[in-house]
Amino acid sequence: MGGGGPSGWSGGSGGAGPSADDLVRRGATQVEKENYNAETNAYLQDLLADYNNRKQEEITQHLETIKDALNKENIGSCNLLFGGSIKKHTYVDGLSDADVLAEINDTALVDKTPAQVLDYFAQRLRERLPNTEIRVGKLAVTVVFSDGHEIQVLPMVKTSAGLRLSAGNGDKWSNVIHPEKFAEKLTDVNKANNNGVVPAIKLLKAINSTLPEDSQLSGYHIEAGAINAFKNYEGSMSRKEMLMHLTLYMSETVLEPIKDETGQSINVDEKLGPKGSLERQRANWQFKRFYNKMKLADSYNSVRGWKELFGDES
Repeated sequence: MGGGGPSGWSGGSGGAGPSADDLVRRGATQVEKENYNAETNAYLQDLLADYNNRKQEEITQHLETIKDALNKENIGSCNLLFGGSIKKHTYVDGLSDADVLAEINDTALVDKTPAQVLDYFAQRLRERLPNTEIRVGKLAVTVVFSDGHEIQVLPMVKTSAGLRLSAGNGDKWSNVIHPEKFAEKLTDVNKANNNGVVPAIKLLKAINSTLPEDSQLSGYHIEAGAINAFKNYEGSMSRKEMLMHLTLYMSETVLEPIKDETGQSINVDEKLGPKGSLERQRANWQFKRFYNKMKLADSYNSVRGWKELFGDES
């Protein structure tokens, strides 16, 4: 009784092997897939090069302007520290805000509420930049410069127990926070994965930005998801495969809250509400749609399919 032969061979002993035409077709298919993978990864790398082309001199000048404005009345020391996407190197020019932490030491502002400090910051900045858009939120003052850069300034008080930000409602300061711990975790998981995690985050942030603003996940949420997604990752280190892995992971985990280990909030994705909320279900559907488009592009060797994900119609 004859056993089955290898895949692609006729069953039974003595069965004929693949024809010369079959071998040529398989070889051509393999070459097409390799060319497609190379072209797609090159396209993603080009996107990253564009995202990484931050105008550092302009940002530095903007930060100096902000610092001068806040220290105008010699209220004490108000040091600006890189935070958010810049510190974690996940900044995407034109897609991410440049966050800075305004560390307030030994000043009259320490005894004020976060809302009062934000109002003070906004007043000083408007005096210095009368023709610049300045928005006041619950956590930060956002300065929108004419060159397109947006810088969010988050006041942070340094107490004997540690650093504190606005608790979220503007009435009181948060528990002691540890933002450096998050950055360290992201750095560690990035190094463990051939420095491919940060590029995957940047690319997914770019895709996320194609959604309506009220439907986008926060950059912090994507970063926190990436730490977990690549904690024990054993797949390909190509740009394409790592982006697909992160997108699928986010689609599957977005239905449940992720605890915020820095202490800045209870969960990194608080705006999505409780487990299984409508907002979470919508995010789940959107990221599944992104992933399915990636899979479809992969099945047809379509670089154009990837370009469309980024809103690139070329």
